[in-house]
Amino acid sequence: MKNIETNMSSDDLENYAWSPRGPAERILITLKMQGALTSSQIGEKLGITGEAARQQLTKLAEEGVVRDERRASGRGRPSTYWHLTKKGQSRFPDSHAALTVELLASIRDVLGQDALDRIIGAREGSTQSRYAAAMAVCSSLKERVEKLAELRSGEGYMAVAEEAGDDAMLLIENHCPICAAAIFCQGFCRAEKTVFENVLGHGATVERLEHIVNGGRRCSYLIRYDCPDYLPRDETDQR
Repeated sequence: MKNIETNMSSDDLENYAWSPRGPAERILITLKMQGALTSSQIGEKLGITGEAARQQLTKLAEEGVVRDERRASGRGRPSTYWHLTKKGQSRFPDSHAALTVELLASIRDVLGQDALDRIIGAREGSTQSRYAAAMAVCSSLKERVEKLAELRSGEGYMAVAEEAGDDAMLLIENHCPICAAAIFCQGFCRAEKTVFENVLGHGATVERLEHIVNGGRRCSYLIRYDCPDYLPRDETDQR
């Protein structure tokens, strides 16, 4: 699947030009982005009938990539919601997962944990520099988080930015293309959170709400800032 190159809403992502060609794969994308949905809800989002969506879901269930779940909603019959199974999640690849983990393990075993930490630190530094340069034209928190979502989507994280009220923003990453590496060494996750805090500016707080590595459907971050003097940390450090 091609990387998403612009920041947009979840609905836009599902109808963007890069979307998978087949209806079944578009359903998988929708469930990946939105979480559990009924066949009617899926049909509405994809511009097809609920029955057509249900037929595709039945086939996907036979493949073991989705499963249904009955949820009671007041009186009447329970509604049937569909969501991805572990096999379905694996349709969204972890970039060169086995080779990456093998290389990381070799670095740790041969050169030591300090060498691995230095490599993660170097990646953190180059990523931060690239993000900071891209955000040079952004001023508000909203603009910065939207730009961050755009950058992360370009790297395969299927990221979106949403307003969360009270001058807060949500950064939502629906996929982790380095999940195997992050599970092997959670220093990657710590480094990424630090990068977010640094490029978003002094006074910015980044709270992780969901974490794929810990079993979450996605990674999500609540982002706020505590002061009006809002500049990237590199800029304020130079004052």
